[in-house]
Amino acid sequence: MSKPIEDYALLGDGRSAALVGADGSVDWLCWPRFDSPACFAALLGTDDHGHWSIKPHGPVLARSRRYIEDTLVLETEYRVRNGRVRVCDFMPVGDGPSSLVRIVTGLQGTVSMALALALRFDHGRVMPWVEAHPDGMTATLGPDRVLFRSPLPLIPDANRTSIAFDIDEGDSVSFVLSHRLSSEPPPERIDIARAHRRTTRYWRTWIARFGRPTDWPAATRRSLLTLRALVYKPTGGMVAAPTTSLPEKPGGISNWDYRYCWLRDATFLMGALLNAGLQAEATAWRDWLLRAVGAQPEELRIAYRIDGATDLDERVLEWLPGYEHAAPVRVGNAAWKQHQLDVFGEVIDAMSVARRGGIPDCAQGLHVEEMLVRHLASIWETPDQGIWEDRGDAKHYVYSKVMAWVGVDRYLKGAASKRIGSKQRRTLERLRTRIHAEICARGYHSGRGTFVQHYDSDDLDASLLLLPALGFLPADDPRIERTIDAIEIELSIGGFVMRTATSDGTQPEGAFLPCTCWLADCRAMQGRHEEARIALERVLSVSNDLGLLSEEYDVDGGRLVGNFPQALTHLAVLNTTLGLCGPVLQRGGG
Repeated sequence: MSKPIEDYALLGDGRSAALVGADGSVDWLCWPRFDSPACFAALLGTDDHGHWSIKPHGPVLARSRRYIEDTLVLETEYRVRNGRVRVCDFMPVGDGPSSLVRIVTGLQGTVSMALALALRFDHGRVMPWVEAHPDGMTATLGPDRVLFRSPLPLIPDANRTSIAFDIDEGDSVSFVLSHRLSSEPPPERIDIARAHRRTTRYWRTWIARFGRPTDWPAATRRSLLTLRALVYKPTGGMVAAPTTSLPEKPGGISNWDYRYCWLRDATFLMGALLNAGLQAEATAWRDWLLRAVGAQPEELRIAYRIDGATDLDERVLEWLPGYEHAAPVRVGNAAWKQHQLDVFGEVIDAMSVARRGGIPDCAQGLHVEEMLVRHLASIWETPDQGIWEDRGDAKHYVYSKVMAWVGVDRYLKGAASKRIGSKQRRTLERLRTRIHAEICARGYHSGRGTFVQHYDSDDLDASLLLLPALGFLPADDPRIERTIDAIEIELSIGGFVMRTATSDGTQPEGAFLPCTCWLADCRAMQGRHEEARIALERVLSVSNDLGLLSEEYDVDGGRLVGNFPQALTHLAVLNTTLGLCGPVLQRGGG
């Protein structure tokens, strides 16, 4: 039976991530990378699709958990009839093989514990070959080998390896799972105490670089730590989420693979990192972006793998029933082939934010901006699939057109435009004016008195909340004011903002949490700071006990939905908590 999404905690080492439930079961882990096949896939099926649980044998009277302050080291305490026990979970950081460490410590009395390990490769489909090892056992399939180290005797079993043991007060026992290529020798033994100290110190040293004042320090720091955990350290790319196919609506079919890097997140991430004072990370993201784009920006895709590759072809995993039986379960994401006009402006805007944040220009970056703006000039009038990656007919989405305007505007304000002649500049200035005028004429509905989702429509879209932040029109422009008000009234459920609405007034999905943060940003730009704070705190109120947020929130069900934890949500939280507490680098700046 699927657990609530908010039951999960995130563990990470900068290469992959694991989700561990409050009941002590690791139900999701892809090795060796975020976008590799899962070896624990119970999150999208049952225990038989792979999991690793450590928990008291018998009824649990009370349970609590926390991250060690400013880290991704998780501690879960259980109280049972005979005593108390703590399980500490973490993924060690460093250059060795990716590993997962679980330390069981007796706190009071004697507690009987149960360990169950079921490894399944290829997203829960195949049992590996399991055999004994002097330290425990190995599980091998194709290119992958996992070594399970246990100080307690065990009988290796390809189906499920179980260990029952008692833990006394003051005693401790540790288990380690490590991944290595099957063609390589098994990984060396981990010094667990050293790995614990090193991992704790790593996270605390990293977050100590953040020193900006905010009225929401815990949420801000946790968002930063979560975002850091979603960055693939070898390349600097950030996955949108470490999971796939967690449904946007309970039981629905909008189940997508988010274990990739979306260029649309580029400006949000660039601004968040620079506003947090993390210039090195911002520079690494800029560099990843340029490596992905290469020398032909007109071939730009909306999403890439964490190493910059573009093989995101989508397929369905028929053997997985899905989270709460929400099928299909997908890996890959067909949206990478879509024509999405906004992404060209997003990349140019990211370069602009980087420049204004003090990151020096480079030759490739200037070339990319020049090629992108030329390409924009030739395609901006074409319809596209929009920011929400609609799989229906292409349309003239207003946000996409605004981002085309942003691309031309930022280029003209940036260093790259100094490389062109006065005639080209005048041509681009006329283009900027033309795009702006068309959007105001065709993207604005005079009857409604608001901007709309796409031309020839009277529908609203929460992406329109980004228009004032982009500098398209000021927040006090009457057209913008009416658009903000209409979105808050018509797209809100319980104070949470939906991306779009259906004609029959039903809830098509969960409320998209970043959109509620964007509403808070709009209210702040209008000087309505108390309303902004209320909107932000509404989002923070639905985070789980560890401060983690998913993509969306099911208002009717009072639960998190969608892939988890979601980078864009934590980016939105970060930008809003910083923006409400002092000056920040604005996207719409010159």
